[in-house]
Amino acid sequence: MDLILWRHAQAEALLDDAPSRLDAERKLTQKGQKQAAKMALWLDSVLPHGCKILVSPSQCTMQTALALGRKFKVVTEVGTGSTVDQILLACNWPNSREPVLIVGHQPQLGEVVTRLLPSIRECPMRKGNVWWISQREDEDNPMTFLKVVMTPELVVK
Repeated sequence: MDLILWRHAQAEALLDDAPSRLDAERKLTQKGQKQAAKMALWLDSVLPHGCKILVSPSQCTMQTALALGRKFKVVTEVGTGSTVDQILLACNWPNSREPVLIVGHQPQLGEVVTRLLPSIRECPMRKGNVWWISQREDEDNPMTFLKVVMTPELVVK
C-alpha cells in the first residue's frame, strides 16, 4: 500500500485579538496558494488515477486539496482533533488496495510518520510538504519504507 501524507500549505495566522476565529476557518495565504499549486502539479504527475483522497474538514486543507483538481472526500477522522489510529483506520492502512492521499495537519501527520517508520523519532512536517510511505510484502514479511519527501521549493514549473 502507498500512503501519501500532504500537510496543508501555509495558512493565515491565528490572531490573538480574534479568539472567535477558529483554526478550521483559516484560509491559505498567497504563499500557501503557490505552495499548494506547485505540490499539486507534482502530485498530479505521480499519483495513480485510482488514488483515494481524504481531506480534513478545515478551510486550508480543502483549499490545498482543491489545487490538485481531483475528487476528494472530506473526513473528520483526518482532521485537527484526530489520532494516529483514526487516520490509519480511515485510510485502511496497510490493507487498502489503492493508494491513499491524506491532506491534513501537523502534528498528526508527523505522528503517522513516526508510527509507521519508528526509526524516525520526530517528524516536524513543513507546510505544503508531501511524505510518501510504502509497504510491500518481501517474502511474506511486510516492509514499510519512505519512498519520497517532496517540498514545494523543489517543484519546477
